[in-house]
Amino acid sequence: MKILVLNCGSSSLKYQLLDMSNNDDLLAIGLVERIGLDDGIISHKTKEGKKFKNTLPIKDHTIAIDEVINALMHSEHGVIKDKNEINAVGHRVVHGADTFSDSVEITDEVIAKMEECVDLAPLHNPANLKGVYAMKKLLPNVPQCGAFDTAFHQTMPEHAYLYALPYEMYEKHRIRRYGFHGTSHKFVSEQAAEYLNKDYNKTKIITCHLGNGCSITAIKNGESIDTSMGLTPVEGLMMGTRTGDLDLGALFFIMAKENLDVAGANNLVNKKSGLKGISGISNDMRDIEIAADQGNKRAAIALEMFAYRVKKYVGAYAAAMGGVDAVIFTGGIGENDSNTRKRICENMEYMGLEFDQNVNDGLRGKFAEISKPNSRVKVLIIPTNEELVIARDTYKIVTENIEA
Repeated sequence: MKILVLNCGSSSLKYQLLDMSNNDDLLAIGLVERIGLDDGIISHKTKEGKKFKNTLPIKDHTIAIDEVINALMHSEHGVIKDKNEINAVGHRVVHGADTFSDSVEITDEVIAKMEECVDLAPLHNPANLKGVYAMKKLLPNVPQCGAFDTAFHQTMPEHAYLYALPYEMYEKHRIRRYGFHGTSHKFVSEQAAEYLNKDYNKTKIITCHLGNGCSITAIKNGESIDTSMGLTPVEGLMMGTRTGDLDLGALFFIMAKENLDVAGANNLVNKKSGLKGISGISNDMRDIEIAADQGNKRAAIALEMFAYRVKKYVGAYAAAMGGVDAVIFTGGIGENDSNTRKRICENMEYMGLEFDQNVNDGLRGKFAEISKPNSRVKVLIIPTNEELVIARDTYKIVTENIEA
């Protein structure tokens, strides 16, 4: 069964085509950028290494996905001969509120419920839905499934997901912590349990998904019991351009002093803050580390702030779970930045975490254990694969429906 996985953003689209009947074989991977513009770009690569890149007008997501299908069928760099070889489509959906606790087949009823969640993720869910609408036009008879970033965190207890607001805010507007990056946290924690030869349902794992967006999750006995992101992806860790945890009183003070409306405040905490705001240089960790090495003090403090906040959450979640078996690093920064991993894991011997700096140094994008052999708490680098999780969930749903 060949499954096309789509991750649609407002102006971009990531895709993978996998053959699930052949050991989850990745046939092709690609990216469409600058959707809505006359100089859109599609980049495509097959498992054999054949590459293709083209610039053309891509006015909407339907045309973008049509170009993806054309690339998959291309005579030179294609991997299928007919679009009907695509047996199912899996979509990444950012926000499922408390409506969806697992991946589901996308029906008209599900679409209606997804549309109800748009207010909770106005930057993400409309783009995700555009991919669903486009596939209904292009491949109307092919089943579609949605995998929700928030679903894995639906196991959080009430005392962890509620905010200390009037309870009516939860009842009326569903204001609560939902969390994100669920497919990533689920994938790497399962991989960790398998590597450690432990029963996943009897483990205590802290997963650190660190990229331009960052979140950390406490996973006890195979379930998310707490996570750093909240109602929106702004809360929690310091990120590329997002504040993370912030005193709301400080925000109100800034709004008054800078004469910011709600839109201006939203832009401040989402796009102008975090690593970029502190360093004044970039939201890219690599740029900031170069600047820090050259003596830039703001870059240096940005790096320290980032690591310090991750360290605090690791300690808090170890306390919440009554201990921890493993700490996992994943995401663009977590997988590739050995300096950041070092800053986070230094001086944590008190909790049984003995970091191996020699093993860690220079490791990029590889599955590895970076704690010392006698460390009670293991530290692992595990490259995430959210698309594979989506493909597997889609395969399971479709095959179960066929058997039924």
